Amino acid sequence: MIVKKAEFVCSSAKIGQCPKGDIPEFAFIGRSNVGKSSLINMLCGVKGLAKVSATPGKTQLINHFIVNDSWYLVDLPGYGYARVSKNTRSGFSKLITDYTTKHENLCLLFILIDSRLEPQRIDLEFIDAMGQAEVPFVLVFTKSDKLSATALRRNIENYKKTLAEKWAELPLFFVTSSEKRVGRDEILDFIENTLKEVSE
Repeated sequence: MIVKKAEFVCSSAKIGQCPKGDIPEFAFIGRSNVGKSSLINMLCGVKGLAKVSATPGKTQLINHFIVNDSWYLVDLPGYGYARVSKNTRSGFSKLITDYTTKHENLCLLFILIDSRLEPQRIDLEFIDAMGQAEVPFVLVFTKSDKLSATALRRNIENYKKTLAEKWAELPLFFVTSSEKRVGRDEILDFIENTLKEVSE
């Protein structure tokens, strides 16, 4: 897929404020500092696109960007750090839970994982929650340029081994580096193929 155009559309504090219509949506989510904004900017080829609302509280909003006038790239709030009410399941905000489980236009969720780290409990809990809710998702290992090829392979294998303890079939995953533009074509082609499947 060639990205010819990518523009910020709106920020929403609840799913009822999200854009109406039936345009397919591909959402990106991860823990704080996982490199989400950098990845979104790299995919769209627009520097600073994912930092439109650089104000306090931005991470509490759902940000929609229209790409090629045909699909939405959705920047979701990070999970695991924001203060949430006691009855919020697994520490994930109601906004995240509502969007991922109730928003009908969501085609696919990209869950970002920092490739430099050992499997983190909050990531594993979120992956399990999405699986239980039958939300379609893939994993994206970020910051692959920050460690050696050997360490990267070892960390990913460790992650796969950890997931295999609960998952009969492992989710698809991509390896990315925003600085080196690694994984860009693979993710965009995957989105393009998914859009074709959806339209059939």
